Amino acid sequence: MTLTPSHIIEYLYCPRFTYFEYVLAIPQYEEKNYKVMRGRELHDLKLEQNKDYLRRRIGAVGKYIDQYLTNDLIRGRVDEVLELADGTMTPLDYKFAEYKDRVYETYQTQLYCYAWLIEENFGKKVEKGYLVYTRSRNKLVEVPISEENIQSVKEAAKAIEHIIGNNFYPKATKYKARCVECTYRNLCIR
Repeated sequence: MTLTPSHIIEYLYCPRFTYFEYVLAIPQYEEKNYKVMRGRELHDLKLEQNKDYLRRRIGAVGKYIDQYLTNDLIRGRVDEVLELADGTMTPLDYKFAEYKDRVYETYQTQLYCYAWLIEENFGKKVEKGYLVYTRSRNKLVEVPISEENIQSVKEAAKAIEHIIGNNFYPKATKYKARCVECTYRNLCIR
């Protein structure tokens, strides 16, 4: 089984998510979530539209649209992989969201996963990623990406493999507020 950025995000939110969904195979039914479904529809629409002006602002000299990338541990579909003039590459991801003066950790983690995949598949360095907030008139936000960021998602992927491969029941998140709206709150024994 190869993991996705969503697996990594869920694990970082709470390791028990991984256990309930992928060891016990109890689905979380995210398809019922309007924003998830609308976001998927929007991705399909955005991939058909010409966004050359955003690419020019970033300084892209090459583009790869709707890239499915994989390695031994994770896989993912990147909205756009852009080649920059300095020889580096960068992921560009469209979000069906409003920009509220901060980039959520989940979005950052997704970009770190994409950076890992881009470096391994294209053999080029990734130093930053970009988010386009479609509900804020396509606001473009740059997110720095370091080797430490990429290493953190690699370590999370290995921890997830351990949980799934060994039927390991991990400790719950230390942030109790996350439990309030958790899909698995009624199953989780603290």
